[in-house]
Amino acid sequence: MKADDCQALIDEYLAWLKKGLSAERLQAGCEITTPFLDRHNDHLQLYAQPHNGKLVLSDDGYTITDLIQTGLDFNTPKRKEMLETALRGFGVQLRERRLEVEASPRNVGQKMHSLIQAMISVNDMFVMAQQRVASLFLEDVKSFLDLSNVRYIDRVKLTGASGFDHLIDFVIPRSPEKPERLLQTINAPSRNTITSYLFALTDTISERADETRALAFLNDEDATVSATVEDALRAYEVAPLYWTRREEALEALAG
Repeated sequence: MKADDCQALIDEYLAWLKKGLSAERLQAGCEITTPFLDRHNDHLQLYAQPHNGKLVLSDDGYTITDLIQTGLDFNTPKRKEMLETALRGFGVQLRERRLEVEASPRNVGQKMHSLIQAMISVNDMFVMAQQRVASLFLEDVKSFLDLSNVRYIDRVKLTGASGFDHLIDFVIPRSPEKPERLLQTINAPSRNTITSYLFALTDTISERADETRALAFLNDEDATVSATVEDALRAYEVAPLYWTRREEALEALAG
């Protein structure tokens, strides 16, 4: 590829970028529409407002609010840490729900680009594959156990009667009052998803002490757990616990 061809690629990209950018004057600044799309296929928009001799660029809270409306909770320490780490990489700050960055006339282009990148990165980080969502539910359960002073060992690999190793989310050691309990978190409980959980729990329990019990924390925040799932769990002697009624689950977890 010739040098002129490489430069043509840059020129074409800049032409596309310039064509897709537009600005509308507002009472307190301006609204900038970019050619970049969010997950709804809407154009990302930035807002610029003068403040103390600087120019404050923000997304006006769009990115975080949109994620919260999908049911995502940013109140857990793990998610706060993930969000703050992502924003630091772009030099962007979080004020209330707004992603913000300060700019001067000399670096406004660079700062706009950093804010756009941060908006895309945060959105992609939290609108994730089911595996990552399940991981976040695991963090929610872990935080709840910590706040409730429940003793546990997390992410324990145990060998079942089949000879297969199973990763158990939480092992709650036995106490004078309660037997050992194995606790799995199930983010999307359905007839199709519980089979592997049932096998892991029942295969492991058969190699543990006679009194060991199996528990499953079910994420029922966004959808009701079907009777089929409940019946299957109880048929294999796995006690279902419900996230929306987690305070009631403490009787089975504590001690």
